[in-house]
Amino acid sequence: MTTVGEAGWQVLTAHGIDTVFGNPGSNELPFLAAMPDGVRYVLGLHEGAVLGMADGYALATGGPALVNLHAASGSGNAMGALTNAVYSHSPLVLTAGQQVRSTVGQEVMLTNVDAAALPRPLVKYAAEPASAQDVPRALSQAVHTALLDPRGPVYLSVPYDDWSREAGPDTAHLPSRRATAAAELGEAALSELAGALAGAANPVLVLGPQVDADRANDHAVALAERLACPVWIAPSASRCPFPTRHPAFRGILPASVRDVSDRLAGHDVVLVAGAPVFRYHQWVPGDLLPAGTRLLHLTADPAEAARAPMGEAWVGPVGPALAALAGRVPASGREPLPPRSGPPAPRGAEDHVPPQQLFALVRDAAPAGTVHVCESTSTIDDFVAQADLTEPGSYLFPASGGLGFGLPAAVGAQLAHGEARRVVALVGDGSANYGITALWTAAQYRVPVVFVILKNGTYGALRGFAGLLGTGETPGLDVPGLDFVKISEGYGVPAVSVSDAASTAAALKDAFAADGPRLVEVVTAPGVA
Repeated sequence: MTTVGEAGWQVLTAHGIDTVFGNPGSNELPFLAAMPDGVRYVLGLHEGAVLGMADGYALATGGPALVNLHAASGSGNAMGALTNAVYSHSPLVLTAGQQVRSTVGQEVMLTNVDAAALPRPLVKYAAEPASAQDVPRALSQAVHTALLDPRGPVYLSVPYDDWSREAGPDTAHLPSRRATAAAELGEAALSELAGALAGAANPVLVLGPQVDADRANDHAVALAERLACPVWIAPSASRCPFPTRHPAFRGILPASVRDVSDRLAGHDVVLVAGAPVFRYHQWVPGDLLPAGTRLLHLTADPAEAARAPMGEAWVGPVGPALAALAGRVPASGREPLPPRSGPPAPRGAEDHVPPQQLFALVRDAAPAGTVHVCESTSTIDDFVAQADLTEPGSYLFPASGGLGFGLPAAVGAQLAHGEARRVVALVGDGSANYGITALWTAAQYRVPVVFVILKNGTYGALRGFAGLLGTGETPGLDVPGLDFVKISEGYGVPAVSVSDAASTAAALKDAFAADGPRLVEVVTAPGVA
């Protein structure tokens, strides 16, 4: 007899799933008992950190990541982190244990009442199969749905007594199933896009995370060079799909209407590829587009196309479309953009390490190909000014602004890359507390992430908003009294605190040379203990 558990795991492993991120409860034990040899279980101490690790893993591998949550309570704990996965289009397969099927209607302890409704609207698909025999097929549907464009998280609640039941005769074909999105931009659409770009006097590209996810970075570079045009990264993008020292690179667009419009002024054609139009944050009103500017929008996500407030949208796979455009847009005849000068010399200080100086030290210490997981949201411009990112997948950022992404995502990304690439987490002291339990997982599994905590004693982004909104010194802006060395060592990760450039450089060198996780707390503002 093949059990539902055996059949379900056959479906999962057929999709290359060999790692489970979880924090189990009693409802999940039968599912884990059926887990086959060769599958790795990564334990996190809080479901927010668990989901963040899975998110980082999926972003790094480009494949699905399996998350096992505990009933309704564990699902609820994970939902804050789930908001990031939604907007980074991470193909996460969330499973949650349900009470014994015959007792669900009684709402006994640990029942997930109306389970499929709980994670909405943050998932593409949510279900609790109507019978035990339908569980393997529902798992197959969940994985395929997560992977089909637009990618995104899915959720499946399964009564825990289902896993030991007989699977039935209709599951054998499930592991070999494949679902491929065949849609692509047709000749007419490609001709219109190519013609608009070729006829532009001063075009500009705005690129988003779908470009990096499709590994279409080289096509984006080729198109920018044929057009001899500048390139911006879309506001709030979870990835950086363009090399940051390339002559065309201009940085990350600011996240307000007026500032975006100001940056696009003077360009007659804007091609936004692989990003929403636009994910604003600060409310600084202005014209959506400069007068006379035409916006072309290329996305794999129909919802992004539907909700955009301006522009003409084409929905289809972004990577193949960029490849086709790079091949058919003629060279513009404009002079190539001049090489960029090197990163600016950062300002130093006696009693602290300013963020831009810290990022220069990280750039110098990090091995080639290092992945940077950034969650110091008020210092992103400083990071970009110093960064030298050349390879796809070198930058990860919380796509919805939900705090708690950085530390867990760095652990997940490092688990995905193994020895091929190092991962450094650049996380503010305010953000770090939302995902701090990821340090324990890093220590237990000896995941060699370099955790860098920017310690300024305050929520920097919140202080920026206080200035923007004119709200003054409201409660809750500061986070004094945190000792990340003691916290880190309590979780089992060796740590050091530094407040000058020389000590920081030495600490980073030691951290990158280590074969396990290390944490470096860096004082980045004056007067911080």
